Amino acid sequence: MNPPTTTPTQTQNRKADHIRICLEEDVQCQHVTTGLEKYRFIHCCLPECDRTDIDISTTFLGKQLHAPILISSMTGGTERAGMINRRLAEVAQQYKLAMGVGSQRVALEKPQVADTFAIRKYAPDVLLFANLGAVQLNYQCGVDECLRIIEILEADALILHINPLQEFIQPRGDTNFRGLFDKIADLCSKLPVPVIAKEVGNGISGKMAEKLISVGIQAIDVAGAGGTSWALVESERAETSLQRRLGKTFADWGIPTAECITSIRAQLPEIPLIASGGLRHGLDVAKAIALGADIAGLAMPFLQAADVSSTALQELTEVLIAEITTVLFCTGNRTLYQLKQSDGLQRIQ
Repeated sequence: MNPPTTTPTQTQNRKADHIRICLEEDVQCQHVTTGLEKYRFIHCCLPECDRTDIDISTTFLGKQLHAPILISSMTGGTERAGMINRRLAEVAQQYKLAMGVGSQRVALEKPQVADTFAIRKYAPDVLLFANLGAVQLNYQCGVDECLRIIEILEADALILHINPLQEFIQPRGDTNFRGLFDKIADLCSKLPVPVIAKEVGNGISGKMAEKLISVGIQAIDVAGAGGTSWALVESERAETSLQRRLGKTFADWGIPTAECITSIRAQLPEIPLIASGGLRHGLDVAKAIALGADIAGLAMPFLQAADVSSTALQELTEVLIAEITTVLFCTGNRTLYQLKQSDGLQRIQ
């Protein structure tokens, strides 16, 4: 295995930088969009139901959710990150949403910060996802390390995030992606929980999803292009003009989220599928589900609200739930299953 390319302190500092940059700088994709704006629901003027008939609950990986929302993986490893994760966990518990944490590599390198990820006490009933970069399987992380981060979180599943562009641009990034399919296959065969493959904003194609499923991955999070650009985030952290230039050149690199959803669902009709990447409100969530996703992940809206207060998080969640409910009501669908089966989403461009 390759030796680590950064020290534990450097990893921790990077986590702090990521929160600050995402909240304070404009690091959204500049020109590429999620593609969801190319779709429009057909309005139903007589929905033949009452608002109280609408049910937006669902099941994912065997666990009941009151809404098809994942609080996407964001952070951990610093005092500020710990506060954010606690607030996110509390709102996930209150509204029975799914939640993932940010990469737990820092907790392996610096065990004293593991508590910033240990949120099960705040979210005893929530579908929780642990998180590690897939490339770390080439940098002294294996089955034992994955078991450790699952234990820290008491997680229901493990997200392996896949981020070659971010690592390539990142100062001292981990860029040895050789042999990962075999290592992922070995990991999936030995872990007691499902493994989810997730990009970080550049998308997963249908063909790549098929390969990942073939080696044991049990769910896909598309994390497509159109939202936060991690190339731009790393450009803001650049230590050289080359890194800064690369980040700006590849700011819009990737497969738009809508294309990822339709491509994967066409080839893998039954696989548990999470839509994320640039989703900003409940209408985006509803479109993603109508296109074939099972649940939808949002990061930036939750990060911004969590940094303000628990009340702001509750208000955001209430709005998201109301927006999804509005879509079902105004398309004449009482459940998410009906929404998926209907032909009420129309491509307009």
